[in-house]
Amino acid sequence: MLSTINRDTVLCMSLSGRPGNTGTRFHNFLYRELSLNYIYKAFSTKDIIAAIGGVRALGVRGCAISMPFKEAVIPLVNEMMPSAAAIQSINTIVNDGGWLRAYNTDYGAVRSLLDSHGVARDASYAVLGSGGMAKAVASAIRDAGFSRGTIVARNEAAGKALADTVGVAWRPTIGSLRPELIVNVTPIGMEGGVEANELAFPREVVEAASTVFDVVALPIETPLVRLGRELGKKVINGGEVMTLQAVEQFVLYTGVRPEPDLVARAQDFARV
Repeated sequence: MLSTINRDTVLCMSLSGRPGNTGTRFHNFLYRELSLNYIYKAFSTKDIIAAIGGVRALGVRGCAISMPFKEAVIPLVNEMMPSAAAIQSINTIVNDGGWLRAYNTDYGAVRSLLDSHGVARDASYAVLGSGGMAKAVASAIRDAGFSRGTIVARNEAAGKALADTVGVAWRPTIGSLRPELIVNVTPIGMEGGVEANELAFPREVVEAASTVFDVVALPIETPLVRLGRELGKKVINGGEVMTLQAVEQFVLYTGVRPEPDLVARAQDFARV
């Protein structure tokens, strides 16, 4: 088990508008348990161009990309791998000697969770949001076989573009819509934000839903997740998304796939 940082230590990092400790604890736990000479650190930036330049220039091995940078980094990488190119959204950059390859591991995580939670494919759904993460979520839902959907987004241009891409309707607010699956892909409910204590969907919409899905991982128990549990709904939380996508990032960075029991321990450690 490695205990010190040295000149050979490999750096991985994350770039986010609101950095948290969950991913940092998850990755570093696995590095430690597997005796890998890696270290992971979370960062924020107001200069994404310079930050990605630093990833390339300093030999940072891997970089996780979170809101609001998932689309802004597209022109800054050398190669878009199929998972990112298909939805034009990046959440993972791998640096091979200055050549930056971009991936999206959110997409696979969402598809996997829809399967593991047994969400019926004929359910109507609404995705709240239109940014880079919303692209991954909406594309995963479409490709999983859902067809009766709506993109709810205040940004008309981005909302309509995403709706057209996945072949569903757009509307600026949820209004009278009462979908069976509701998915929050906005910062509403995120710790540290001005809307940290707000519900992403009105209570009456949550009451009418059968499945509540919130991609916000900090905190895991967002107001939406908490209300969904109180009402006895099927709930999928952002911590589950974080774990699944982070495992795939870990494999891309290190070439090592941890055993499921070790992943479970890392997940528990990250949530403390």
